[in-house]
Amino acid sequence: MTLDWKIGGVALGVVFFLAVLLVKPIGVSTQFVILDGIIGDAVNAELVVKTDEGYTSSNAYLAKSNGKYAKAVANPLNYSFVFVVAMLIGGAVSGLARRETMDERRVPAVWAANFGNSVAKRYAGVFIGGFIVIFGARLAGGCSSGHMMSGMMQTSLSGYIFTLGTFAAAFPTALILFRRS
Repeated sequence: MTLDWKIGGVALGVVFFLAVLLVKPIGVSTQFVILDGIIGDAVNAELVVKTDEGYTSSNAYLAKSNGKYAKAVANPLNYSFVFVVAMLIGGAVSGLARRETMDERRVPAVWAANFGNSVAKRYAGVFIGGFIVIFGARLAGGCSSGHMMSGMMQTSLSGYIFTLGTFAAAFPTALILFRRS
C-alpha cells in the first residue's frame, strides 16, 4: 500500500499545525547538541551542574540562555528530546514497512543508475549531504524543520529565506547529480 504524496503532505501540515497550536514549533537540531551533552555529562560529571538558580555548564553553549540547554541535558525527558527519539523510531518503522529487499534499501535504483551499487559510497553521500544541511541550518540559527516547516507556517522571514536558499541549491544539485536517471 502506498500513500499519495498529497495525503502525506496534508498529514504533515496537520501535525505541524497541531504541534504549534498545542505545544510549540517543531525544531530538532538543538536536540542533537543535548544528546552530545548527555554523553559528555556521562563522561564528565562536572559538565552540567545544578546551582541555586537552576543549571549551568562549563560548556558555553549549554550554559547560554540561563542554563536552558544545561537543564535539558540534566533532564532529557522533555517534549523536544522525546520528539526526536520518536522521529527515529517512526523512520525505522516506516522503512521496515516498505516492501523492498535489503539491497534496494541500501542502494535505491536511482542511486545505482547514477553512482553504482556501492553501499559505502551511498552511505558516505547520505552522510555528507545530511551534514551539509544540518551545518547550514545551524549556521542560520535553527534546523531545516524549524526554518522550513515551522518557520514558514509562522510566516517567519528567516524561514522563507532559508527555504528559498535550500531549493535554489537543491534543484541544480539534483539535476547535476541525477542527470542520467
